[in-house]
Amino acid sequence: MPSATYQLVLQAMIARRQVLCVYGGFARAFCPIILGHTADRERVLAFQFAGGASSGLPPGGQWKCLDIAAMSEVELREGRWHAGRHHRRPQYCVAEVEYDVNPDSPYEPIRTVTTRRRSRPVRKR
Repeated sequence: MPSATYQLVLQAMIARRQVLCVYGGFARAFCPIILGHTADRERVLAFQFAGGASSGLPPGGQWKCLDIAAMSEVELREGRWHAGRHHRRPQYCVAEVEYDVNPDSPYEPIRTVTTRRRSRPVRKR
């Protein structure tokens, strides 16, 4: 059974909402792109566009591989969807891809993400 945070990140993918959380001691804002598992750990490949990171965040943002269990203070918000300009290398963050927002995903996700907009705020604390 997926964790509550995993389900919240999936809601963000479906509704194309931004995710805010604390991860590795830094507040982060990202858009989740690929969701699934690696070695029985829930993981997300995301494009982080704001907040902090241990190595800093370059202008314009950066691709990040995040363990869902390490996220806290997770909430969704409305805002522009960020997916980066280029992702030229194959991803190795999520070994078992369950969801991918890319309709032409080369990773053969188990399920399709159907997009919709949500009108009410969603939070998990």
